[in-house]
Amino acid sequence: MKKLVVRFQRDRALEHIEVLVRAPRRDAAVTELLERLSGRPPDLLQLSTVDGKNLRLDTEDIIAVSVRDKLTLLLTEDGAYTLRQSLQSIENALDPERFLRISRHELVNTDKVLKYEFTVGGTLRLELAGGTETWASRRCIPAVRRRLNGCGRGV
Repeated sequence: MKKLVVRFQRDRALEHIEVLVRAPRRDAAVTELLERLSGRPPDLLQLSTVDGKNLRLDTEDIIAVSVRDKLTLLLTEDGAYTLRQSLQSIENALDPERFLRISRHELVNTDKVLKYEFTVGGTLRLELAGGTETWASRRCIPAVRRRLNGCGRGV
């Protein structure tokens, strides 16, 4: 494990303990530390890539899952994966409280939505972690709005 710096900071405004782990990137050591701190096992998703590799990803790391040119793409902050599974099968395996369908071809991790805004034309643009930009379909806008409303990320 890399050098670990531990410090305590008093914050009288907090009513609970808050732990922030800062690192240049989220790797196996960081994930292990977060798991130990949280006391919960990670919510792992087993997937297969089109080139035959097996993946085990913590669902917390997923930014979005989409279908482009009949290929299912899964995006994390560490990279993108082309998968064998359908979007529907992946959606069924994910927590519906955390993941939201924004169009017929895409779902996003609501924890990774940094900002969203309505355009003059009535469309909804979402800015996700990792600098990704995507758009919600018109028929999904009411559900997206209900889910993200009040989270303080809107414009």
